[in-house]
Amino acid sequence: MGDAFAGKQLGKRAMFLGAVAQSVPDIDFIASFWLNTSENLLAHRGFTHSILFVVMITPLLALLAERWHRPHDISLKRWILFFGVQAFIHLLIDGMNVYGVGWFEPFSHYRVSYNWIFVADPFYSVWLGIAFIILLVLRKDHPRRGWWRRFGVGLSSIYLLYCGLNKIKIDSDVRDVFKRQQIAYNSYFTTPTPLNNWLWYVVSSNDSGFHIGYRSLFDKERKIDFRFVPRNDSLLRTVSDHEDMQKLLRFSKGYYTVQNINDTLIFNDLRFGQMAGWHDAGAPFVFYYYLQHPSENDFVVQRGRFARWNKETFRSLLRRIKGN
Repeated sequence: MGDAFAGKQLGKRAMFLGAVAQSVPDIDFIASFWLNTSENLLAHRGFTHSILFVVMITPLLALLAERWHRPHDISLKRWILFFGVQAFIHLLIDGMNVYGVGWFEPFSHYRVSYNWIFVADPFYSVWLGIAFIILLVLRKDHPRRGWWRRFGVGLSSIYLLYCGLNKIKIDSDVRDVFKRQQIAYNSYFTTPTPLNNWLWYVVSSNDSGFHIGYRSLFDKERKIDFRFVPRNDSLLRTVSDHEDMQKLLRFSKGYYTVQNINDTLIFNDLRFGQMAGWHDAGAPFVFYYYLQHPSENDFVVQRGRFARWNKETFRSLLRRIKGN
């Protein structure tokens, strides 16, 4: 997008400018240097991912870029449009995975997440990567540059729409399965498993706990092998006044379980899935937080994401994607 915007005027620097513009909302990583883990969970994708922040920062970035890149023939209005579109696209895509985005901060703490795509999906990124490499090699006046820009942006956008259609299909199948298997629920969510958009993680919630299972787009049987996990919120009584716990409850949107392991209370956020749960139904959860030992919770979101992965779990992922 940076190359399309100013490739003729700025050459290959335009792609660097596009990368910067696209990444502006992620300056919230700076907050991790002084916030504790539970505070940082809410700060990440919070205010800097809000509509208000984009409206505020876009004119400032446009003014800076307009002055920095003089002489040029790019109007200030066009600079504003460029930075605004890039930032809003960032917010839109971040809303497509399970973490959630604070679009309406600071007026509302509601987090938008419509769970279309896993946070790292190579089938989305590969087209952009190919186009970037080729545009980096081609001279700035090469007649095929426009074609490769459309290749990268076009195919990645088509894939996102495909993911949205998959989401609609999975949700329809899951509601049908709930009805067939007589599973009562207050709410539910579906989200893709790692690195693909064909096998989906399914969680339904009731007053006592959660039914957890997996559904492939290629499953022929109208059933899901669910595992029930109790909420165990009674274990939280001893830490009910802890500020960390209140932040975690808000962050989890109610999808959590509590465990007592070796006299240590562990808070699991179910939204981030299990460690290769399609391979082992009883696998631990990716996101776990030591309530009584908060200093041991660095990198809490990342530490379990690809734990227990090996050749066999990867093969079992491919087998499960193919359907039952």
